[in-house]
Amino acid sequence: MNKLLRPARFASPSWPYVLPFASYLLMLAAAANLPGGAAVHYPLRVAVVAAVLLACSRPVLRLKPSRWFSSAMLGVAVFLAWIAPDLLWPAYRSHWLLQNPLTGAVASSISSPARSDPWFLAVRVSGAVLLVPIVEELFWRAWMLRYIVSRHFERLPMGTATAASFWLTAFLFASEHGPYWDVGLAAGIAYNWWMMRTRSLADCILAHAVTNACLAAYVLAAGRWQYWL
Repeated sequence: MNKLLRPARFASPSWPYVLPFASYLLMLAAAANLPGGAAVHYPLRVAVVAAVLLACSRPVLRLKPSRWFSSAMLGVAVFLAWIAPDLLWPAYRSHWLLQNPLTGAVASSISSPARSDPWFLAVRVSGAVLLVPIVEELFWRAWMLRYIVSRHFERLPMGTATAASFWLTAFLFASEHGPYWDVGLAAGIAYNWWMMRTRSLADCILAHAVTNACLAAYVLAAGRWQYWL
């Protein structure tokens, strides 16, 4: 096997779960100091994170869902919960609990030219649907949910959780969604529950991917770019 494609070996069992997410956050933070807008930053972020995922995480990935339909339906339900508050109460998102100096403002990072760039949109949708669910589910549901229970998390079956690990993971997952933390919390609860019920990383990835695919289709069809922060 080519050495560049060979999965890395680490002393800590946490790294295959943590490194892709950490690289995603680092690339996100670095974007503020890089020239160009999202049309440049996002494809670069996708390429770097995909390379880290390929190099580090393949041994812990099992991408064969056992509950295709149920996982997909959960993904659709989370998508509907995500957009429902804004549809039912148009001024809802302007509340200070949702938009404030800590959570940030509802504002898309996608420039007007990028919104009509087919190449960028293809990369943006592919990243949201194919990459982000794997990176986030590896970190939140496969690692953190168990790591809070035991530092020897790898000895615990997938889906092992305590009340503390369930809620802390859900709230931390919510915090990464800025002014959408409320629906992020609902999504975190749903995905945590699904991991505990299915004990399957693949099914959680599928549910998350369906949510993101529905949201991407909604953004493109309705022009609701604010959902892509």
